[in-house]
Amino acid sequence: METARISGCNKVMEAPKDWDEERDGKCMDLPIRVEVLNNSLPSLSSAWMPTAEELARLNAGAPVHLRIISTTHPPVMLEVGEVPTDAG
Repeated sequence: METARISGCNKVMEAPKDWDEERDGKCMDLPIRVEVLNNSLPSLSSAWMPTAEELARLNAGAPVHLRIISTTHPPVMLEVGEVPTDAG
């Protein structure tokens, strides 16, 4: 998957301060939308686009995997975003 600029992007997350690219690999900036849902739920949303090869695997029935780099699993949600328009 490749990151995409999410509609309404209002923040860019960068690599953690202690990130060691040699040890941990490349950490790309991540455009996100910070918002509050239902007047009380803090939410961070990002957009991801499958590569052509990943899209072929998804269309063949492969699942989407969510990986959390942590020892605990926070509440998460996966959904399909809106179809992009030519206006961007």
